[in-house]
Amino acid sequence: QVQLVESGGGLVQAGGSLRLSCTASGRIFSNYAMGWFRQAPGKEREFVAAIDWSGGSAYYADSVKGRFTISRHNSKKAVYLQMNSLKPEDTAVYYCAGRRSLGRYYLSEYEYDFWGQGTQVTVSS
Repeated sequence: QVQLVESGGGLVQAGGSLRLSCTASGRIFSNYAMGWFRQAPGKEREFVAAIDWSGGSAYYADSVKGRFTISRHNSKKAVYLQMNSLKPEDTAVYYCAGRRSLGRYYLSEYEYDFWGQGTQVTVSS
């Protein structure tokens, strides 16, 4: 069983930056593909970014491409989401997710087995 804990959320003005972190318990974090999702009030949870087990491949939703960067540090059992040029529409609860895989990254929330509790990101205009 893997437990994921997000941190780094908060309130920021439009155009600002935040860095989210997700740390994992468990022995072998490097075996896991990881992803970030978000859910705004009244909306369904949506994909933000994903990264494969090695950190060598990543994929982004069109809405965040060029502004957000996903990365990981396997020895620290952590995955990060650097968010720049934030917009009010980025306001949401952000979740990290993981699944055991030594292959590709995954884009659908239904492909992930483990989830964090979420961290709130609020972008003011």
